[in-house]
Amino acid sequence: MPKKLPQAEMPAADYAFYGLVWAGTVMTERVDRALIKAHDLPVSWFEVMLWLSSSPDPVPASILGNSTMLSRSQVSRVVDALQARGLVRRTASARDARSVEISLTEDGHRLFERADATRRESLAPVFTDLLDQDDLEALGTVWRKLKAEKERLAQEPTTRSSGPRR
Repeated sequence: MPKKLPQAEMPAADYAFYGLVWAGTVMTERVDRALIKAHDLPVSWFEVMLWLSSSPDPVPASILGNSTMLSRSQVSRVVDALQARGLVRRTASARDARSVEISLTEDGHRLFERADATRRESLAPVFTDLLDQDDLEALGTVWRKLKAEKERLAQEPTTRSSGPRR
């Protein structure tokens, strides 16, 4: 059996980063398999539905694109696929004639509820059943810090360096 580098030999920041990547990958793959098997719903589609279900009002497409972990073009393709299945609707924005808003249909709400139960069931043995409330709150704190820094950096004007002047 191949030898693995023990945690103690890896710097804490590297181990923490690798752990986040590993956990995210493993859990996403697990949820994706469960959602596809039970509902023919890839995890990327579920993510868009999750954001839509959490909003009481239709969501502008640009906001939806900024909220998910998907690129804007991926969000557009997912919304197209969800609309083709009758799970979301696009409507012209009442606030901005140039904007489109997205919302779940009644069928979309019903499927989301079933899919969310599937997601929770698939994650329980490897996530929520293993972690206590303090663990979950600590992970939430880490996520909020990382997300806030990403958003702060996105607000900074970009400066281009043309290299050293001679």
